[in-house]
Amino acid sequence: MELNYTLIRSDRRTLALRLLPDGSLEVRAPRRFPRAEIDRFVRSHAGWVEKHRQARPTPAAGTPPLTAGELAALKQRGKQIFAQRAARYAPLVGVDYGQISVRCQKTKWGSCSAKGNLNFNCLLLLAPGEVLDYVVVHELCHRLEMNHSARFWAQVRRVLPDYEQRKKWLRDHGSELMARAGEK
Repeated sequence: MELNYTLIRSDRRTLALRLLPDGSLEVRAPRRFPRAEIDRFVRSHAGWVEKHRQARPTPAAGTPPLTAGELAALKQRGKQIFAQRAARYAPLVGVDYGQISVRCQKTKWGSCSAKGNLNFNCLLLLAPGEVLDYVVVHELCHRLEMNHSARFWAQVRRVLPDYEQRKKWLRDHGSELMARAGEK
């Protein structure tokens, strides 16, 4: 089975597969990693890709994408809500942070820059509050660990002992939320 994918090379040390909300496949690889090895890696994970493509929830029938005005209102409301949540959880995590920005993104729920600036997806406002809190805590924990190591997840668990349930909700329903952004 031949799988099409987008290749992103960076200073990373390992290969990684990522299934995007639209079902396309992204492969991240070290800069000088041989293309033949990457192709072999992708072929060896074809079963995983198909299994996860089939398991993806489809957007609820009849749920229309948000209008540009609705997205703008979500972003505006998000500025206040994410600022409140970050201010609440930063002391619990034991960190400070820089600026907070809110965008409508198609593939990410949040990010944390090396300078401590936080970025959040306005579509999170359509999720349950505990899921939104999970993403805020997740990004704040990146102020301690800029990776997804065991130490990072231990920090998330320290603040949100049930984070795995919240993470699962996002994994199970995230594509439904992303679909609300419509086509750009």
